[in-house]
Amino acid sequence: IGLAEDDWLILQPTRVIPRKGIELSIELLHQLGDSRAKLVITHKAGDEGMDYLHELEALAKAKNVALIYAGEAVDDQRRMAGNQKIYSLWDAYPHANLVTYPSFIEGFGNALIETVYFKLPAVVNRYPVYAADIGPLGFQFAEIDGVITPETVETVRGWLERPETAVPATTHNYKLGQHHFSYQTLAKLLTPLFKQTSTA
Repeated sequence: IGLAEDDWLILQPTRVIPRKGIELSIELLHQLGDSRAKLVITHKAGDEGMDYLHELEALAKAKNVALIYAGEAVDDQRRMAGNQKIYSLWDAYPHANLVTYPSFIEGFGNALIETVYFKLPAVVNRYPVYAADIGPLGFQFAEIDGVITPETVETVRGWLERPETAVPATTHNYKLGQHHFSYQTLAKLLTPLFKQTSTA
């Protein structure tokens, strides 16, 4: 997708629609001011028209941010489309240096849980469901409230320049994710319900 070996892959694993707040990811990279940082959007545009993608491309150009739209090369499953190789989102996570999740609204945040699974640091906007149900669990992300702050930029810079500094947070998040969102936890929660249903 056009990355050099020493580039930083900043992964935006969302659809290209306004409520995903991708302009905040562009602003993050603008303030970071490092040409190694490349913002890669993995999902297709078009669900709500193409205007938002075009606005993002113009914004990225104006702010001198490298934006790579990979929506045509990434899908739910790895496959071939004619002569073009289509990758899955899970092919992208292992190569990412950072995940940006600046959504204003989410139903829950599946990509955020995937980020935890792959032990990646993340910048997260405190969308309502996150603020109510995920953040209070104690996850260690770089949280924002609709604006990129200098503190956020310096936290991200530290993670990117010295990846080992992100390990305590990503390890903590992984353990917390196992505790709250694993299949084992789901089984523990559902088993009593199934038993109640079968005896009713």
